[in-house]
Amino acid sequence: MPAESLRWDTLEALKNSPKGRLKYSDWLEKGEVMNIVGDEESSPDATSDVSPVSIPTPPPTISLLSPRATQMAGCILMCEEKHRAKAKMELALRQELQEKLVASVASRESEQLKRFEEFMELKQRQEFQSMRDMMDRETQESIGRQEKLKEEHKNRIKILNLRMREAEQQRLREAEFEKQRQVEGRERLRALNAIQEEILQLNQLLEQAAPTQSGHTPDFTSYSTRANQLCSQVSEVIRTTAEGEFPSVEDMTVAERALHEMRSVIRVMQDAAAQAQEKRKKEQEEEEDRRKFAELQAQKEEQKKSLQTKAEDTTLKWYQELQVSANQCAQSFEGLNNTKDLQTKKLRMELQKAATIPVSQISSISGSKLREIFDKIDKLLSGRPVVSGGKSVSISQHPNGLDFVSYKLAEKFVKQGEEEVASHHEAAFPIAVVASGLWELHPKVGDLILAHLHKKCPYAVPHYPPMKDGTSVEEYQKILGYRVEDGGVEAQDSFLKRMSGMIRLYAALIQLRWPYGSKQGPDPHGLNHGWRWLAQMLNMEPLADVTATLLFDFLEVCGNALMKQYQVQFWKLILLIQEEYLPRIEAITSEGQAGSVTRLKQFLQVRKCSLRSRQILPPKGQLSAHFWRS
Repeated sequence: MPAESLRWDTLEALKNSPKGRLKYSDWLEKGEVMNIVGDEESSPDATSDVSPVSIPTPPPTISLLSPRATQMAGCILMCEEKHRAKAKMELALRQELQEKLVASVASRESEQLKRFEEFMELKQRQEFQSMRDMMDRETQESIGRQEKLKEEHKNRIKILNLRMREAEQQRLREAEFEKQRQVEGRERLRALNAIQEEILQLNQLLEQAAPTQSGHTPDFTSYSTRANQLCSQVSEVIRTTAEGEFPSVEDMTVAERALHEMRSVIRVMQDAAAQAQEKRKKEQEEEEDRRKFAELQAQKEEQKKSLQTKAEDTTLKWYQELQVSANQCAQSFEGLNNTKDLQTKKLRMELQKAATIPVSQISSISGSKLREIFDKIDKLLSGRPVVSGGKSVSISQHPNGLDFVSYKLAEKFVKQGEEEVASHHEAAFPIAVVASGLWELHPKVGDLILAHLHKKCPYAVPHYPPMKDGTSVEEYQKILGYRVEDGGVEAQDSFLKRMSGMIRLYAALIQLRWPYGSKQGPDPHGLNHGWRWLAQMLNMEPLADVTATLLFDFLEVCGNALMKQYQVQFWKLILLIQEEYLPRIEAITSEGQAGSVTRLKQFLQVRKCSLRSRQILPPKGQLSAHFWRS
């Protein structure tokens, strides 16, 4: 065993010795040959083949080696066998690598061939596309040139046609011009003949008129001489056109100027002839004017003396009848007012609220809201139940319910004019239109409204109540419309403000009708009552501060409606106010009361009323058609 281990050590030492490192191939000694194929001659399927070469086998010899040498030779053979197997393995690996290299080269060359073929196809297509684009461009250019030639040809044809038309039109214009010249020439010739005829007639008229003048009139010789000269001028123009030529415009101008001057000569002569007669006529007219002016002044003086201090008898009778009717109505529900029954008192309060609260809610917010209020009041007056304060109430719950509600309703309308309209003038129109609609359906309410209005504002009649014997000053002031409380009379400004509000309400009432009514019958209290009121106011002596205020308020609200209705008659009335009635108001107005007169004067002369244009501006707050659609 030790010897065997040393054997391998010995082989290793020999291998590492200088001679053991020498490389040599023993294939030829063993009769083996390796076929090596170069890279240039190899193919993808080529393989390396090692085949034995037949060498004559030497004759067997008799081994004379010792066992140790035999063992050594076996080891050497085993080592050689090991190296041979390793060489075969390396050869196989090299052959495999060579095959892979050949395969990759063949694959790369195949891909390059495909890319080259694709590139050639692309280049071919590009050349074909370029050629086709070039042919298309040439085709388009050819078509464009043809179109351009066609367009130029058409333009030349159009130009030729246009020139031909222009030439034809020029020829027609020249023919028309020549025709027109002939026509105008004939017209001028006829006009020239007519001028000559008229001048000769005027000259003959002048010669006939001159001898008939009386001695005190101016000498007409110069006129006759000038007329003969004008006739000679026209005759000269006629002679220049006798050769067949038509008279020119200058000839006509000379002839017309001569005719105009001839007419002026005749006119001057006639004026001179009629001057004396005109002077006498003017003197007669002046005398007649002086006589008429004197008569007019006398009439005015008579009219000034005859102005009334109270209303007409028919007006007073109407006023008293309304007051009697209102008093009778108040007496009819006196039992309801003075009742001690709690249930009846409660009913009275509910009826009063149902009548007065809707009137307080009247405004110009929207037409639909105003219609709801009207329908509610109409429903109450018609005897149908209405809801007030969350409770249902009806006038049929008491025998005198209708009289009570009508009276309180009319009283509330007048109070709204006294307070609401006095503060906000535009409020007169929505309140008045509801009152007018109720008046049309329930006439008794309208009469009660007038009665309350006349009682609080007697100037709405118009009526200036006289002071009767035995009447105290405070009582008389109450009759005139003043408020007297705790022994004190209200200030004049407060009084005028209330009167103004009620007159404005009345002025709006007479011009409005409920738009949803039948409108078949006459207006229950229309513009004719406004005309009557205005006429009677002007027939009565004015009151300081009061008359000017009420006239201004009435005309500002109702003036536009009266203007449209009465037209010329209305403007005559306005002129009467300006020229006669306003000076009478100014005569009784003190310095502290000049404000109302100034407002009236500005209204009539400057701001809203124009006699020259005959226009009065519509009042502010007037309800439009748009309002009723809101």
